[in-house]
Amino acid sequence: MTAEPTDEGAVSLTDRLQSVRGIVFDLDGTLVLGDRRNHGLTPLPGALELTAALTARGLPWLTFTNGTTRTPEAYAQTLRGIGFDLSDDAMLTPATSAVDHFLAKGHRSVLVLGGEGLKEPLRQAGIEIVEPKGKPEADAVLAGWYREFTMDDLEAACHAVFGGATLYSCSQSVFFATGDGRALGTSRAICAMLSSITGVTERVVGKPSLIGLHCAAQRLGAAPQELAVVGDDPELEMAMARDADALAIAVTTGIHPADRYTSLPPEQSPHLTIDGLGKLLGLLPLST
Repeated sequence: MTAEPTDEGAVSLTDRLQSVRGIVFDLDGTLVLGDRRNHGLTPLPGALELTAALTARGLPWLTFTNGTTRTPEAYAQTLRGIGFDLSDDAMLTPATSAVDHFLAKGHRSVLVLGGEGLKEPLRQAGIEIVEPKGKPEADAVLAGWYREFTMDDLEAACHAVFGGATLYSCSQSVFFATGDGRALGTSRAICAMLSSITGVTERVVGKPSLIGLHCAAQRLGAAPQELAVVGDDPELEMAMARDADALAIAVTTGIHPADRYTSLPPEQSPHLTIDGLGKLLGLLPLST
């Protein structure tokens, strides 16, 4: 376990840990590992014990994954099936934060480059799903997990962006953690093509965006700076936590080993690095 002084030493790491009022866990590489299709999820050591203890203590927590292969409700059901005790509301994906953001921005029609795991939450919120066919008109284009992406999809999405649609990405990370090692995501690749052709830069609604963290903070009933964000990716969870002045806690059970975290720039550096979630229980407050 390695730690870094917080706030230039003005506030100790112990004090910050004891003042945490909610925890945002990453999924893949932090709580579970699955295969390259994000199936066959298995709890990582200490994950079930830690989350159960947090619930018993009354310290709220949720899981935020950048994956969109399932709806949040389906992810929650899958996690309950392997032993986690969490409600549907405690499972967030970029579709969750996208809904909040799109409704606030007045986006009522969205061309979705993804499957039902991405479409259904938008549909449930009353947002029209525009199919990527021909020369569609839409308020926004949203790219998620979509290995079926085709040239026809690309052309339709470009026409939507040329017509004024705002381009959004669920995740700009290159890889995610699986039991077989790192696997390539799709959102970044899709947005790279769209951006290259249209000249438009995507906005991210998943991690590491503050759009995503503010959504999580609202669910937890705490301010962003009162949260601890636990994950395995310095470009996602650590960057998001640092940007919001939340507590950044890195685990080495995902895509990066411990030495990866020692040479990061300040905006991606964790306040604390642990080799498993079991190490975290004794550091967090006994109650809220």
